[in-house]
Amino acid sequence: MEPTRDYPLFGGAFSATLPPGAIDVSDLRPVPDNQEVFCHRVTDQSLILELLELQAHVQGEEAARHHFEDVGGVQEARVVQVEAVQPLLLENLALRGCCQEAWILSGKQQVAKENQQVAKYVTLYQALLRLPQYQTDFLLTFNQPPPENRSSLGPENLSLPPWSLGDFEQLVTSLTLHDPNIFGPQ
Repeated sequence: MEPTRDYPLFGGAFSATLPPGAIDVSDLRPVPDNQEVFCHRVTDQSLILELLELQAHVQGEEAARHHFEDVGGVQEARVVQVEAVQPLLLENLALRGCCQEAWILSGKQQVAKENQQVAKYVTLYQALLRLPQYQTDFLLTFNQPPPENRSSLGPENLSLPPWSLGDFEQLVTSLTLHDPNIFGPQ
């Protein structure tokens, strides 16, 4: 199965390349207007794209850490652990024309799923693309649950392997802005 290229996001204001087998969660349940959420057809992996208010009080690597910790707070994570934060090269981004700085963070959060008591460690990769001229932080999150937490990968599902970090990087680098009016009057 091939990735879906130029998939329209946020009503066509953006597009990006989605990994193979991505299901639009808004077809299954309500998703906030500032988010696009996709889940893997077989595993518990998910991708979340969020348009957030620019957090101008934090700069550089600290901005990436701030958003990671904020997500941990929203998910009521028991443990929030940053493993690495690296700058992303702007020349590799389709959004390089309007992105002032970009970061990729990897870390773990110990969270319990809805209606479950047991908290498990989930690996998260986050890309933060800072768009100050639009007063926006664009946060992309790849949730990678532990292997024992994935759905059964029986023979019938081998045609669709789990998403990789490379799939996430392709999503991030292919993200393209088509309509700046999504940010309101400038």
